[in-house]
Amino acid sequence: MQKIYFISGPCGSGKTTFANAFAVHLVRQEHKTVYLIHGDDFHQGFIEPEDKGYFFVGGEAHNRVLWEVILRFNWDCILMTAEKALTQGMDVVIDYVIETELPRVRALAEKLDAVLYYIVLTAEEDELEKRILKRGDPDLVERAKFLKRELEAMLENRGHLVDNTGKTAEDMIRGLAPEQFLVDRNSGNAD
Repeated sequence: MQKIYFISGPCGSGKTTFANAFAVHLVRQEHKTVYLIHGDDFHQGFIEPEDKGYFFVGGEAHNRVLWEVILRFNWDCILMTAEKALTQGMDVVIDYVIETELPRVRALAEKLDAVLYYIVLTAEEDELEKRILKRGDPDLVERAKFLKRELEAMLENRGHLVDNTGKTAEDMIRGLAPEQFLVDRNSGNAD
């Protein structure tokens, strides 16, 4: 049975760092190829010209790609890539922010009879800010704080939150029991 490990969390929560280390850990533990998907790779694929011209959505002219269009495109790419890897016999580790998209990931797991693990990383707000500033993305600080509050308040994230303030990816892997992050297939929420 294939496995999907979905790592979510706000900007600066360490999703990418943890996903990289966790994928290597899984390969060593399972002796099986793991396909690692960074959702931001799809987002960064949008290279727009200075003079963007116009395109039409719902009969309205727009001079830039709407965030909703980008987000839908990113999710379509993530899920298609994950499906391809799963059908090739690989487990998948995905890192991207899940806000309302968990049902889509759950549907993919059910379609392919895969086991879904869902981990939501978080950290103290000052830690998020420090990490974001260190990597040179000051414009993301307020978005990270907003996402932290939003993700921590979501019912489906209860029991899936991991505070990694002051922890390395290796510290987290040592203290992680993936079974506690299993998404129950018989309920409408993550358990």
